[in-house]
Amino acid sequence: MGADGSKNRTQPSEGQEDERITSGWRGFLSSVGLSIPAGLCRLAPPVLRLGQRRMLQSKAPEVPEHVLRLAGVGPGRLRAEWSLPGFVSMFLPEFPHRPVPGHEHFQVLGYIAKGSFGPILKVKDKAKQKTYAVKVIPKAEILRLGVLEQSKEEVVVQRQVHHPFVHDLQDCWQTQRHLYIMCDYCSTGDLYTYWQMIGQFCEGTVRIFAAELGSAIGFLHDFGIIHRDVKMENILLTDNGHLRLADFGLSRRLERGGRAFTICGTIQYMAPEVLSGGPYNHAADWWSLGILLFSLVTGKFPVPPEADHCSMLRKVRSFPYEMPLSLSPQLSLLITELLCKTPSRRLRSLDRFKRQTFFHGITFDLDLLQHHPVEVILELRERPDRAAKARRGLTLSLQPLKGFDYDSLLSPPATPDTLLYTPTATPLPGPTFQPPQEKGPRREVFV
Repeated sequence: MGADGSKNRTQPSEGQEDERITSGWRGFLSSVGLSIPAGLCRLAPPVLRLGQRRMLQSKAPEVPEHVLRLAGVGPGRLRAEWSLPGFVSMFLPEFPHRPVPGHEHFQVLGYIAKGSFGPILKVKDKAKQKTYAVKVIPKAEILRLGVLEQSKEEVVVQRQVHHPFVHDLQDCWQTQRHLYIMCDYCSTGDLYTYWQMIGQFCEGTVRIFAAELGSAIGFLHDFGIIHRDVKMENILLTDNGHLRLADFGLSRRLERGGRAFTICGTIQYMAPEVLSGGPYNHAADWWSLGILLFSLVTGKFPVPPEADHCSMLRKVRSFPYEMPLSLSPQLSLLITELLCKTPSRRLRSLDRFKRQTFFHGITFDLDLLQHHPVEVILELRERPDRAAKARRGLTLSLQPLKGFDYDSLLSPPATPDTLLYTPTATPLPGPTFQPPQEKGPRREVFV
């Protein structure tokens, strides 16, 4: 009766022990506001399983006090995250794991804008004396919104493409809590800003923009990539006023003959087949180009944006737009062929695009297209109201940087000389829909 009862206790089987560990792991993630499917824990690699067992059964590893002070978070939470290799491995291999370059290498010049998931920073590489735009994305947001695969796809796509009219990816990496995507910094700003400033562009300027953007879209499609968010806010301008198609956050690889179903993009640019939930293909990008060209040359969208995709679909199907009589017959024909509601009949290839009469007398040689600066952009860039137009009425301050955790390594930001709106910031007007990984037919709207 008084014998040690521990001899009669049954030890849990290996399966029971794994289930207890999995349950404890999911409970911890829930406590920090994340929801991870049970299958993710069960399918974790051996190193992660060992990490779970160590975290739940033994004392948490000691973390140096200076690290705790730099991190700016509670010791309990940091010690828990210190033992989470899954927070690193699930973003591999697309995002290599390494520390953020310290203040001896990088200087944060300022806050550019608020992106879809986190801040976009203006950063200077001291060694190269070059300035970059760095998107800082909290991993917690990626997991909370279920866009893990889409975040990987963005950098995979940009690594594959190098084109004069496509924005270059310079580097990407991850730390314990954040993803970093570094691209060239375009100080001239985005096309939407200049459209607001001038109201509408002449056909000569639109011809240059159309040739450059059509070349970029055709190049992406030849690589099996659909952009899905072609719009003025996602077109950056070089110092000479030429275009760079940017922001591949909604792009995906789609081979010729492939179909997509996710309703995503910016609503006033979305093709009717996208608004209806698919199936759709690369032809949807050419529709978006048609909307963009119509807007550039007329000063307004052919169909104003609606609050939801169903209302927008009804309007687009009826398409109550009128081609202004002031447009040349050649440009009217080009826009009409791009805005054909039937994807199979729409102008949807670069070869057919180049043969349009609107481009007679213009070269599609990539080097020659950039030979002369776009004078109207250079003139508008010097106007004193450009900074205000770039902010589009938003209050962009350094407030979002206060208390922001750069994984303890970036230097404090300096006051920026100019705050520019970048295309990854919240687009105006109209909502942008963000898709999760596309695995098959979907008809949901992801906001």
